[in-house]
Amino acid sequence: MRVRLDHGRQSPDRAGTVAQAAAGRRHCAQRVERLVTIGFIGFGEAGSSIAGGLRSAGVEHIVAFDIATHDPHLGPAIQERAGRSETDVVESSADLASSSDIVFSTVTSSSALDAARQTVPFLEPRHIYADLNSVSPALKQDIARVVGASGARFVEVAVMAPVLPYGHRVPMLLGGPDAPLFLDAMAPFGLRMQTLAGAPVGAAAAVKMCRSIVVKGLEALMCECVLAASRFDADAHVFASLNESFPGIDWKTLADYMVGRVVLHGERRAREMEEVADTLRAIGVEPIMAEAAARRQDWSAHRDLRSHFGPEGPATYREVLDVIASTTTRA
Repeated sequence: MRVRLDHGRQSPDRAGTVAQAAAGRRHCAQRVERLVTIGFIGFGEAGSSIAGGLRSAGVEHIVAFDIATHDPHLGPAIQERAGRSETDVVESSADLASSSDIVFSTVTSSSALDAARQTVPFLEPRHIYADLNSVSPALKQDIARVVGASGARFVEVAVMAPVLPYGHRVPMLLGGPDAPLFLDAMAPFGLRMQTLAGAPVGAAAAVKMCRSIVVKGLEALMCECVLAASRFDADAHVFASLNESFPGIDWKTLADYMVGRVVLHGERRAREMEEVADTLRAIGVEPIMAEAAARRQDWSAHRDLRSHFGPEGPATYREVLDVIASTTTRA
């Protein structure tokens, strides 16, 4: 599918004045229609799922660079994801930049700034750099400054739901002055995007961080609840009571899902909650719950629970409890 990339700055006011409308027409006349190549830095679950959706939506060429490509343990999974999503794996940040127009950073919270620093020497003004990582507003701003030094455009993207099963249709909140440019470039491919009009870089990240207090915090609470309730053989009664107090939610099904997510992604979620804690400290709020949630999310990683299950994770929280019961380490 062909899309138009406008490398001129766009006004955030779509209505605009007569003068702005005339300027917009001049920008349109300068647009060059050509094929757009999308590159992914990091090719884990999120990046590969979005890439696969974009391929099915009409993006004709996608490339990816992941520092773990040649790792004997992690590399085969990266190659498998690349094959499934019809993505070409490249060998360096330089190769990624030279092959891409739009760069998606889908690494980990702790690697987001380093990924930008390693890529920025190869970025040009023609690039759009979209950071999808779950980091604090301050860190998004740091990344924006790093990318901006190259002349490339930067857009912060807050992913507002689990990427699976949505893929490229996962809800995204966009921030920063270049968000409209990214929105226009990606619109033909069916992404579900909303911009925070006029908001600076960091505004979308703030929404994401505050949401995570609830979502990742609830996951941590659910883990702790089933760990305790099962010891008393009280879990069925607990869920029955919760179902009555909060009708419309199947709490046992929610527990199965949330505990499974912690098993699969506890380490990444813990790092995100550390970003949440940094966000709260920056505004003078003591991160009591965020720090506690990070500890419980990390609990799964420290016990290596993921290694006991396949890539889909456990089907029920009971499967996780059975694994824990087979060890003597304190839960």
